[in-house]
Amino acid sequence: MDEIVNRVQESGLISMDLANFKPRVTLVELDISEQLWQGLVLKEKDFRAWVKATDWSDFDGKAVYVHCKVDAIIPTWAYMLVGSQLLPYASDFVIGSKTDLEKHLILKRIQSEPLDEYKDGRMIIKGCADVADPAFAMTELVKHLQPVAKSIMYGEPCSTVPVFKKKKK
Repeated sequence: MDEIVNRVQESGLISMDLANFKPRVTLVELDISEQLWQGLVLKEKDFRAWVKATDWSDFDGKAVYVHCKVDAIIPTWAYMLVGSQLLPYASDFVIGSKTDLEKHLILKRIQSEPLDEYKDGRMIIKGCADVADPAFAMTELVKHLQPVAKSIMYGEPCSTVPVFKKKKK
């Protein structure tokens, strides 16, 4: 009987799964709409009192997205003040939505990926991933890998769509 050969494994293709780039930290919401006076206006004195009274250590090691759920004009200094308090505790934070935070964390993870092992590699970026914005993540991964890759494909080893192929010199 002939030995079963895994041609995909022997092909030298490097498979990248976007799931490996998903945030590995707890994501937490901080909605400052609760600090608005009558749900409309942010009063500096009251807001500063809330900032002072808040136990910021509750955000220790977590990734935080800071936003305002209601349609109100929030002065930039308010977000700056919250950010300055989160900085010693939160693993990371953004001003924006949960998706903004996830995209930020995915981008940081992609950019931290060392390129040495992918030099002249034949890359496949798997198409099915449970990430906040797959198109964003895949495009950022292509931007990161293309300078060193020999080729980049989308899909699974059995069915790929060519995305990039380095020109021969």
